[in-house]
Amino acid sequence: MKFPKNVTLKEVGPRDGLQNEKSFISTEDKVEWINMLSETGLSYIEITSFVHPKWIPALADAVEVAKKINRKQGVTYAALVPNEKGLQRALEANIDEVSIFMSASETHNQKNINKSIEDTFKVLKPVVQEAKENGKTTRGYVSTVFGCPYEQRVSIEQVIKVSEHLFEMGIDELSLGDTIGVGNPVQVQRVLDELLKRFHPDQLAMHFHDTRGTALANILASLDMGITKFDAAVAGLGGCPYAPGASGNVATEDLLYMLNEMNIKSGVNPDHLIQAAQWIEKKVGRTLPSRNLQVVKGSC
Repeated sequence: MKFPKNVTLKEVGPRDGLQNEKSFISTEDKVEWINMLSETGLSYIEITSFVHPKWIPALADAVEVAKKINRKQGVTYAALVPNEKGLQRALEANIDEVSIFMSASETHNQKNINKSIEDTFKVLKPVVQEAKENGKTTRGYVSTVFGCPYEQRVSIEQVIKVSEHLFEMGIDELSLGDTIGVGNPVQVQRVLDELLKRFHPDQLAMHFHDTRGTALANILASLDMGITKFDAAVAGLGGCPYAPGASGNVATEDLLYMLNEMNIKSGVNPDHLIQAAQWIEKKVGRTLPSRNLQVVKGSC
């Protein structure tokens, strides 16, 4: 296997992690946690979502959070934006990067966005255009790349179609999501074999949920294919409100441990990351799935 010397870890816990939590984390606590994450060496933090509060009440304080955090030079502060109305709030909050999202599965797209895939393209195109006009970088998320909770199998042709359309809109980067954690390393290689014929590895990131314990194995397969950008959530927070059975993201500190042991650099401080994981676990009030967090508990 061939592995890169450096990777970028993209922390999605404050958005993808907290959006699914039953206990509401206060604005002050969100701000404090994001400030902690900013001191870990992470260069990218997705801090919130500008989806209508009715759909994601846990992140109803998006503008306030974005305005209150201490922004560290060299860190990109990103947020999820569903439409032009959400974009106006994101611009008001001076978000660095605008992330749009949709699914490769028609049924999941309907459940998650309440629109067909074709209609979603029409909504997202002006968001990307206006974001770029305002000097923002843009990122696209494609969910259910490796399987759908409603349709099960998702064809590679459908993934290619959605991915190409998003790049035609002008996105800078595409994050490929295993929303329900059903992917395996062979499948990852097959999907990337096709996508890398069309896009440069630097244009792609991987977003694995660890529902069945295969996230790190899938990341190894992705590394071997030349991918160097990975989404993760501190303490293994996360899940999708519209994907029954989906558990949390791969834990950032678990991924970091593996990378460090393989001598792959990320610039992230493991001790500071564990401290941030311990802090948020206390705030959510339940045991979180991070393996390294449990190891630290066991050594105390």
